[in-house]
Amino acid sequence: MLVIQIKEGEGIDRALKRFKRKFDRTQTMRQLRKRQAFTKPSVSRRAEFIKANYVQGLKMKEAE
Repeated sequence: MLVIQIKEGEGIDRALKRFKRKFDRTQTMRQLRKRQAFTKPSVSRRAEFIKANYVQGLKMKEAE
């Protein structure tokens, strides 16, 4: 649970902005979206392989 201490003289807008920033950093929504659908291990491995291949291709082009 996120707790935001409101400082003396701090506006609600500023406190809300700090809450939103802290919420984004905890990556709560990313975890919830990931848990909504099950992905098979073989599918996730294939996606990792495709991403690694893509990144390696970019690095090869950059080195040339």
